[in-house]
Amino acid sequence: MDRVDVPVAGGTLATFRLGGDSREPVIAVHGITANSREWLAVARALEGRATLLALDLRGRAASRGVAAPFGMEAYARDVLDVLDHVGLERAVLVGHSLGAYAVARFAADHPSRVRAAVLIDGGLTLPVPEGIDPQAVAAAVLGPALARLRLTFATPEAYHDWWRAHPAFAGADVLDADLVAYADHDLVGERSSVSEEVVRADAGELLEIGKPAHRLEVPAVLLCAERGMLDDPNPMQPPALAQAWVDEAPATRSTERVPGVNHYTIVMGAAGASAVAQAIVRALQSRGDGPGLRSGG
Repeated sequence: MDRVDVPVAGGTLATFRLGGDSREPVIAVHGITANSREWLAVARALEGRATLLALDLRGRAASRGVAAPFGMEAYARDVLDVLDHVGLERAVLVGHSLGAYAVARFAADHPSRVRAAVLIDGGLTLPVPEGIDPQAVAAAVLGPALARLRLTFATPEAYHDWWRAHPAFAGADVLDADLVAYADHDLVGERSSVSEEVVRADAGELLEIGKPAHRLEVPAVLLCAERGMLDDPNPMQPPALAQAWVDEAPATRSTERVPGVNHYTIVMGAAGASAVAQAIVRALQSRGDGPGLRSGG
């Protein structure tokens, strides 16, 4: 895989070409405590039909040295810098979890640069009681992920084993080599490359983070995992919420529920990656000029 270093405010953003040097580059943005290696299975499932330009978001993995600010405005600005750096006037963008919110923000702010948006298990704000502290929401939703950032691991193998035992991955259709690559790209010394400060900065936007998705005018599809972060029966994007978003603009929006996958395996497992790859191919075929992402969801 080739690395492309992109100058951004505060440092250099690491971007990786996954899946060959196709004429169809797609910008891929990962989740809140994840990294570019979460896209390995999707790149493979694309079978050469597209190249993923997978970012390491600022404050994570190979972009961990990029300074604040964090948050959706900064990530959208970084996506713009990537497009400009590689000479892409318009592109399909795909984002998972926090990355889906970043993609929605970019697509809402810069529609002329977006052919289509593929949002994966993220993008819409979950309904929460009025007056609740965003950090309390973060603790409830991201508790296990935040706890990992405080752990230390004596060896890379210990970190691999921690991920193998994670409820989302135990018994899942995720290649062990992909899980190892994902863990190794994250681990710096004995800890995750992601600081709790970065996550808490993003969490401050949780009550507002889904608004850009409702401003989208470009073709967009939202893929929803059947299960949650711990392979639990509570999806991150409930079907009713996703359908209400589609009903606001049915000519350009669609949603698809991906069965048998959780919040992680929708991108890292074989079945989920296949569904995501199909959505990306449909987005590329849509040419960004109207409906064309619809998948019957």
